[in-house]
Amino acid sequence: MTGTERETQRETEEHTEMPRSTRRVAFVDSGLGLLGYADALRALRPDLGLVLSLDPDNMPYGPRTPAEVERLIIASARATLQFEPAAIVVACNTATVHGLDALRAELEPGVHVIGTVPAIRPAAASGGPVAVWATAATTSSDYLRGLVDAFAADVQTHAVAALGLAEAVESGDLQAIDECIAYAASQTPAGVRSLVLGCTHYGLVVDRIVAALGEGVTVHDSPVAVARQTLRRLGLEPDATAPESGVEAVLLSGRPGAAPASWGAYPAGRRLLAAPAAGRPAGTSR
Repeated sequence: MTGTERETQRETEEHTEMPRSTRRVAFVDSGLGLLGYADALRALRPDLGLVLSLDPDNMPYGPRTPAEVERLIIASARATLQFEPAAIVVACNTATVHGLDALRAELEPGVHVIGTVPAIRPAAASGGPVAVWATAATTSSDYLRGLVDAFAADVQTHAVAALGLAEAVESGDLQAIDECIAYAASQTPAGVRSLVLGCTHYGLVVDRIVAALGEGVTVHDSPVAVARQTLRRLGLEPDATAPESGVEAVLLSGRPGAAPASWGAYPAGRRLLAAPAAGRPAGTSR
């Protein structure tokens, strides 16, 4: 092949290759909880490339010590830096509590770091009583008590441990999911008007939660609010008509990997699996 032919072939490959985004957002979580948050951001700005960093070797984070959670979430965030994200979303309430300050100290202002907080404020504003479903560790935490004191001090609030639900969501076992939801619903006091999802995994099965609780209970989750905050930090406006990018990398405990098949059990996961896979080799410039 002559030099001219090689140049022509290279130009052809470049033009037929899927366009890559000029700006990326990374999501970090112990597991599948990040799917709903990545999906919400993609709905608002489909041109943003997505880097999804899960930690299957070490999930769940709930039973771990604060120091362990901080170390693990920092490692997951660092693994995404080879893709030059403009922002990193910590799509995990436990990791936000124990690792957000350390991540911001290390990465900002070069990389924006956005955390997640259970939507207690809007739930309380709509009137009580309010229930908060969360992991056992979160329901007994000073963190949750602080949020309730700050935003729902005048509203009757009940913390409910949704035992095993995050793990069931992670496995994609629908029978186990329904059993865990039924248990949490049985522990939720009658008359609750608003339910706050205090674990990012729970939003993936919100339709099943709504069905278990029945009409009259409004569910509050935070993916859209976090997506809008991410855009604000990036100086961007929502634009659902922007050119489509997609999932550019999946990291599993820091290692490049494929999207787990369990994503397909959830609408947000299916949408991300169907998105263009605009992969970019690690370490290359944008």
